[in-house]
Amino acid sequence: MAGVPASRPLLGAVLLLFVSAAWGSAFPLMKDLILRLPVEDLLAERYLVAGLTLLVIRPRGLRGMSWSSWLHGVLLGVLFGLGQAAQAVALDSLPSAVSGFAVGCSVIITPILTLVLFRQRVARRIWAGVVLALAGMGVFAFVRGMNTDDMSLPALGVTLLAAALYSGHTLFLAHLSKRPSGFPAYGLTTVQLLTIGVLTGCFAVRDGITLPAGLPDWTILAHLSVVSCALGFLARSYGQKYLSAMPSQILMSTQPVWVAAIAVIWFDEPMGWGMIVGGVLMGGATLFALPSRSVTRRDDGGRRHLLTIARRAAHALAEQRVKREDRLRLQSGPVPYLAASACTDAASCPWQTHSLKGGAEPSLERLLNRATRIVRAKNGPGCCQSVTLLGRCLCDLMEDSEQQAHTTGLQRWFRSE
Repeated sequence: MAGVPASRPLLGAVLLLFVSAAWGSAFPLMKDLILRLPVEDLLAERYLVAGLTLLVIRPRGLRGMSWSSWLHGVLLGVLFGLGQAAQAVALDSLPSAVSGFAVGCSVIITPILTLVLFRQRVARRIWAGVVLALAGMGVFAFVRGMNTDDMSLPALGVTLLAAALYSGHTLFLAHLSKRPSGFPAYGLTTVQLLTIGVLTGCFAVRDGITLPAGLPDWTILAHLSVVSCALGFLARSYGQKYLSAMPSQILMSTQPVWVAAIAVIWFDEPMGWGMIVGGVLMGGATLFALPSRSVTRRDDGGRRHLLTIARRAAHALAEQRVKREDRLRLQSGPVPYLAASACTDAASCPWQTHSLKGGAEPSLERLLNRATRIVRAKNGPGCCQSVTLLGRCLCDLMEDSEQQAHTTGLQRWFRSE
């Protein structure tokens, strides 16, 4: 699961259960309203009103969003809007029970897409929750039986395609919520609701738009728009910040439980054994989807994410590093030694006569001779403008040294024959 603190996944689970309850409360109301309003018109009006509601509540919610966030919001709206349009088109050729179960198959399509697209391993507890959720939806859908004569295989395929689009929407939203650059949940929700409204409106304008007739229908539309869509999608965006895609899909698949509860409480529908069995199965799926302490303490996903970022940063810095050429081009191996006998002619080898020990004219002696010539040329012979520490004239010392050199046979200072 997502590597976040323990309290955060629980908060995400509560928000997603609210989404399931909000969406579940919409089914009985839509079942009553579609008798007087076309499905395409209802979807378009519902999502447009929801997007405008969020825009009115927070007019500056879209300010400051980057172009990439706008594009992501539109892509989310296209995924969910195409799913809604496909489900609405196929609903006329399918029993409502079959349509509901096919849409609920997104709970098993989500981990399959995770394995295929992201190569991410799915935990066993998640697979157990998926199986229980699918079994619970099957009990709720088929416990009363169904008429297979009204079922169309192409319509069933279109509905399963809608379920795959819903799964892609969940995975994409979970991916965006984990981005290091930030997740503008309110702005993304507003943009995708408006996009869904425009997209479903393109299907609705084929035969004109029909508005609700009276105040009761407008009240139902307000509940479907504000509670089910605006608040529901907003809670989903914030909830998926703290839970990964697969547990989120399991929690949102508990809509049949809320539909049955609303039908029993408000519409006086009798409770049968199918509702009890389905509710138990969905409750078990919810327990498997909820984060446990042992799972939330592990931060494997977050650590892998940080390691990936650090690896990319190190690679980028290595590419930006200035690479200087080594002009010396040092070669490995022993350093060559120049012997005194390297040249047969000493006069043609400057290092033989000026640098090597024992040569005819060492570097220090050349320096002393040069200094002597500079002093004599500047001061002239016999002058005493340069005095040593002992009080003697430097010119006198040089003359004494030269006389001593002629008498003793020494040809150079500080060196004997």
